Amino acid sequence: MEFDFLRQLLIVLSATLAIVYVFQKLRLPTIVGFLLVGLVIGPNGGALIAGFTQVEILAEIGVALLLFTIGVEFSLAALFSLQRRVIWAGLLQIVVTVIVVAALAHLLGAPAPQAIFFGFLMALSSTAIVLRVYHERGELHSIHGRSVSGVLLLQDLSIVPMMLLVPVLGRSEVASFWDILWASLKAVVALFLIVIVARKLLPRLLHQVAVLKNREVFTLVVLWICLGTAWLTAQTGLSLALGALVAGLVISESEMSHQIVADVLPLRDCFSGIFFISIGMLLDLQVLRQDFFTALAQFLSILILKGGIAFLAFWALYRSVSLATILGFSLAQVGEFSFVLAKTGVQHDLLTGKDEQLFLASSILSMIATPWLIQIGHRLARGPERNSAHSQVDSAGGEAQADESPGQGHVIVVGYGVNGRNVARVLKEVGIRYRILELDPDLVRSATAEGEAVFFGDAVQPEILRQAGLDSARVLVIAISDPSATARVVSQARRLRPSIYIIVRTRYVAEIEPLYRLGANEVIPEEFETSIEIFARVLDRYHIPRNLISLQVEMIRQGHYGMLRGLRLRGKQLDELNRFLVGITADIYMILDGSPGLGKTLAEIDLQNTSGATVIAVVRDGKYFYRFDVDFRLAAGDMLVLLGAHKALDDASQILQPPADTDAPE
Repeated sequence: MEFDFLRQLLIVLSATLAIVYVFQKLRLPTIVGFLLVGLVIGPNGGALIAGFTQVEILAEIGVALLLFTIGVEFSLAALFSLQRRVIWAGLLQIVVTVIVVAALAHLLGAPAPQAIFFGFLMALSSTAIVLRVYHERGELHSIHGRSVSGVLLLQDLSIVPMMLLVPVLGRSEVASFWDILWASLKAVVALFLIVIVARKLLPRLLHQVAVLKNREVFTLVVLWICLGTAWLTAQTGLSLALGALVAGLVISESEMSHQIVADVLPLRDCFSGIFFISIGMLLDLQVLRQDFFTALAQFLSILILKGGIAFLAFWALYRSVSLATILGFSLAQVGEFSFVLAKTGVQHDLLTGKDEQLFLASSILSMIATPWLIQIGHRLARGPERNSAHSQVDSAGGEAQADESPGQGHVIVVGYGVNGRNVARVLKEVGIRYRILELDPDLVRSATAEGEAVFFGDAVQPEILRQAGLDSARVLVIAISDPSATARVVSQARRLRPSIYIIVRTRYVAEIEPLYRLGANEVIPEEFETSIEIFARVLDRYHIPRNLISLQVEMIRQGHYGMLRGLRLRGKQLDELNRFLVGITADIYMILDGSPGLGKTLAEIDLQNTSGATVIAVVRDGKYFYRFDVDFRLAAGDMLVLLGAHKALDDASQILQPPADTDAPE
């Protein structure tokens, strides 16, 4: 028996390794691969694993670890930082989905408790798949990326009340309102007591374990907390997975939460992969063949209902067809937490065997389709927006009538995030006229209240750019966190106005050359600018003059950051760099309290022989001294003007540096 379990485990682990490798190469979500592998190797497929009781045990551990890490990574601050519209849109999507699905299921003959449970299953979307796709597209920080992340966060949180209600909905007898209220109250009280005890004990326990500075013990204690709280919650009649989520939430605000995630993450990824494989194993291909069209109809119904409700929720609050289309397609699938709910629902007789199989089939299809649905949503979003582009600018422009005629030579700023706001602030200070295009209505409203000339619209659309005055603008600044949209704005602007000067802020190195090819005049990558700032400060510590540092920075920028991208320097650039590094230069050094040169004459210090640097002047109290008497002694605050090679200047500074600063951290 033990060897049979080992064989099953080896098969699952081998499949997991293969899927992670292949799907990573294909840039596809590995969850989809896990589901397919479970279907192939399970008892209902290729039967490589005839029975999977032990695998299901590992899957339960995987679910517990998955929910535990999600709870640890969950932050109340992140929830409170969500924009009000995102919160309302997310709540509206969850509530309306539950109501609509429950109503339809009840009309089709399902009992009310079971119909509500169906609504719970359909209300959740796949956090893991959607965020992975958005990460691959580089759009997590775009407006639709932030919006979908917020909605998924609310959905993850909503699993707590849903799992609390599953045992209540699963009661076989007809329960009155007071029965449901009493059962819910008992569950909440039990959960509350667990949370109170955990909040009192767990932080102290983790602190005491951390003092030991033993990583193995720390990891074991974290696992004990996760599984122990899950088991304790299960003993009160609640879900095992819910207990793990609660344990994670309890310690999410701990200063050790990041280390906990780092320690548990490898185990979570391994066991959660086993969980999704086990879900695939549950799907019976025989049932699917018999009711294929029913499963297909459910799959299409999921896409239409969930996508349509999400579309309407976001359109009602944002009035943007483009944004609503993208988010509607992004949230149209069933989530991994729905599988957790489904397993709990089977235990409480809320799902029959056939219903479970049809749900699994349609859900797996929706997950597999997600990457392509998101891609289709982005493409379709550009079409519908054209029809409403003019009205968008007009309606939003009604809030910003202060600058109806931008005049000649103004600047168009696309995006009113941190970078766009800073650009607008500087332009205002120097008196240059500008217009701002922003797709986030909350930012449009706040900027309008501040008196900014901001308009709601998607700069990808030619009509929007024309309304912003592209024909008469001198400069276009693109400062949005959406690589695909950025590329399209550059292409459209260059096509519409060949003479416009385009400056683009980007986050990723791979976008530099494509953006130049599309017509950008300057591409400013954030990470390279950070590198430039770092090496400029390093060179400053080696007493290289600031004008030479500026020349070097300019050389790197003119070369499109080729040096930082690992490209070989051309001969002329290499010669300039060599002259830059070995040349003779001047620098200024201040005598500080405690310096070895304090109170000594220049002859006593003898920097010429000890370092190779020459003192050509001393500045004291605003006066310059070029000739030095024998008794001229250095005082605190004196500024020495030094001449020499870069190494000589650095050696001189080390000689004059106070001893207390020698060991001070930089």
